[in-house]
Amino acid sequence: MAPTHVLRCCQRGLAWIPVIFIALVVCWSYYAYVVELCLYTITMMGERIVYLIFFHVSFVMFVWSYWKTIFTKPANPSKEFCLPKAEKERYEKEERPESQQEILWRAASTLPMYTRTGAGAIRYCDRCQVIKPDRCHHCSACDMCVLKMDHHCPWVNNCVGFSNYKFFILFLAYSLVYCLFIAATVLQYFIKFWTLCRRKSAENCPKNELNNSAKFHVLFLFFVAAMFCISILSLFSYHLWLVGKNRSTIEAFRAPVFRTGSDKNGFSLGFRKNIAQVFGDQKQYWLLPIYTSQGDGLTFPTRLVNADAEQATVTLQPDSNKCVPEVSVSPLSESQNRLLSNEQQANNAEDHLAENVLKS
Repeated sequence: MAPTHVLRCCQRGLAWIPVIFIALVVCWSYYAYVVELCLYTITMMGERIVYLIFFHVSFVMFVWSYWKTIFTKPANPSKEFCLPKAEKERYEKEERPESQQEILWRAASTLPMYTRTGAGAIRYCDRCQVIKPDRCHHCSACDMCVLKMDHHCPWVNNCVGFSNYKFFILFLAYSLVYCLFIAATVLQYFIKFWTLCRRKSAENCPKNELNNSAKFHVLFLFFVAAMFCISILSLFSYHLWLVGKNRSTIEAFRAPVFRTGSDKNGFSLGFRKNIAQVFGDQKQYWLLPIYTSQGDGLTFPTRLVNADAEQATVTLQPDSNKCVPEVSVSPLSESQNRLLSNEQQANNAEDHLAENVLKS
C-alpha cells in the first residue's frame, strides 16, 4: 500500500512540471520585456509608456485566466446519479451483463438522460460507481468523472470540462494576444539587433561586444513569442470551432449516441445559442474570467429530444432483440427550454397536434 501511495504522490508532483515550465517562461518574458526592452532599450518615453500599459493589461488577463483554469475544480455528477446502496450491492453481485443493465435501466428511469453507449446501454462508470450524465466522461488522469469533459490538459494540470471550459478558452485567447503583442512590438528591435550582431560577427568584433544582455533577451524573446503564437493559434482556432458547434473534443472524435442514433450535432442549438452555452447571456462578462456558463452540467438542451412535457416519456432500448422497460425521461427545465429556437418548438407542437388527430 505504501509504495502505491508514494508512486501516486510522485505522479502528482511530476504533473506540475509543465505548469512550472510555463510559469518560468512567463516570469522571464515579463523581465525581458519590461526591464531589458522597455527600460534599457527603448529611449522614447511615450513609446515606453504605451508599451508598458498594453503589456500589463494583456499580462494580467492572461495570468488571471490561466490561474482560473488551473485551480477551478472539475464538476462531478451529483448524488442523484449514484446507485442506491441496495441496487449497488445487487449490481456488484450480478454476473450477467443483461441483469446489470436491467438494474441500471430501473435506476435511470427518473434521470434526465438522453445519451447512451454505442451498444445502446446505460453509460455507467464502474470506477466512480455512478450513472454518467449526458456528456460526462471519466478522466483517468484525474481519476474522476467530469461533467461535459473536453480533455485533460497537462499544461494546466487539470481536466477541462463544464466548470472551467470558458476559462480555458479565455486562457488561449489572452495567451495568443500576449504573444502577438510581444512579437509585434519587439520585431523592429529584433531586426535591428540581428543585423547589428551579424555585422559585428562578420567584422570579427570581440565577443564582449556581442554578448549584450539586452540584445540576447530581445532576440530570444521574439523567437519564443513567435513559436508560442503559431502553436496557440491552431489550438485556439480549433476550440472556437468546437464552441460554435457546441461540441467537446471527445464528441468531435466520437459522436454522442441518442435514442435515434448517433448525431454529432445533437447538442447544437445554433451558433448564437451555442456561444451562450459557454459564455452566458451577459456579453459584458464574456471577456472576463468569471463563471457565466449556462446550465448545471448535468442536463443539456438538445434538438433531438422533444421538450413538450406531455411527450416526455420515451422508450430507450439498448438492443432491438431485448425487452427493456419504458424509461420516463424528465422534461427539460425552463432555463434549458428557452435555449431552443421558437421554430423548433412550433414544429414540435405541430407534430404533437398531428399525432393527436391521427389517434382520434
